[in-house]
Amino acid sequence: MNLLVALEALLDEASVSRAADRLHLSQPAASAALKRLRDWFGDPLLTARGKRLMLTPYALRLKPQLAQLLTEIDAFASQPAQFDPATTHRRFRLAMSDFLTSVVLRPLCAAIALTAPWIELDIVQPDDNSSELLDRGEIDLLMVPQEFISPRNPARLLFEEQHVIVGWSGNPLMQKPLTSDSFASAGHVSVRLGQITRLTFAEAQLRALGIVRREEVIVPSFAIVPDLLVGTQRLAIMHERLARLAAQRTEIAIAPLPFAFPPMREMAQFHRARADDAGLLWLLDEIARLLSRDATPQHS
Repeated sequence: MNLLVALEALLDEASVSRAADRLHLSQPAASAALKRLRDWFGDPLLTARGKRLMLTPYALRLKPQLAQLLTEIDAFASQPAQFDPATTHRRFRLAMSDFLTSVVLRPLCAAIALTAPWIELDIVQPDDNSSELLDRGEIDLLMVPQEFISPRNPARLLFEEQHVIVGWSGNPLMQKPLTSDSFASAGHVSVRLGQITRLTFAEAQLRALGIVRREEVIVPSFAIVPDLLVGTQRLAIMHERLARLAAQRTEIAIAPLPFAFPPMREMAQFHRARADDAGLLWLLDEIARLLSRDATPQHS
C-alpha cells in the first residue's frame, strides 16, 4: 500500500522531489521507492526528457487504474460498521459553486451543528479538473448542473432551479415588462467558471436558443453579480433562489425571462465506489431535506 501511494504521487507530480514533499519523505527515500516500483513493474515509469521527467506509455496506462484502485481501497477502509451522525468524526469535501454555498451551505452548517457536531465540511469551487478529482477520491461530492456531470460516476438530483432576469430597481428596463429584443439589446453582467472558459448553464441555454447578449462585464462568481447591477442599466440572468436572497440586501428587482427557458437540474455526483457509503448518503439526504423547504420559489 505504501508503494502504491508513492506511485500515485510520483505519477501525479512527475518529479521525485515534489513527490517526496507530498509524501513527507526525504528525496533519497522517494528515489528508493521509485527504484522498487521500477523493479516490480519492469518499466522505468518516469524517463528524463531534458531537465524534466515524463511518464512512460506504461505509466500513463497505469495512472487511471491506480487512481480508481486507491479510491476503492479508501472507501473500503473508511466505512464504519454503522454511521451515527451524532458521534462520527469525518470530513466531507464538497465541490460547489458560490450559488450553492449561498443557498445551501448556511442552513446545512446550522443543521449539522445540531445533529452532527463532529463532522467537518471542506468546500472548494468546481473547476476544470473537478471530475478528475472526484475520480481520484479527492472530493466526496461534486455539485453541478446535469449537463456538466461525468458519465463515469453516479449522480443524484438535488433540485430544479428556475432562472430570472435581475436588474437595478432604478433601471428603466425593469419598470415595464421585458421583451426578447429589450433583453438582447441591454448590456449584461455574465459569469464564466474555470480557468478554461466554461459556459454556465444559463449561457449554454442562451446560445442554444440563438440569443446573443452584449456582455459588458464578465465575472467568475454568481454572488457578486447583483452588486454590479446597482446604479447601472445592465441586466443579468440569475438563479431565482440566489436572486431572492440578494434582493433582501441589494436594490435589485426581479423579472421573469421573456422566452422559454428550461429549469436547471442541479445534481450531486459521487464516486461509484461510494454508492453505499452511509455517511455520504446521510449528507445527501440532509441537503435534500433542507432544499425541500425552499422548493417553490416565487417571482417578485
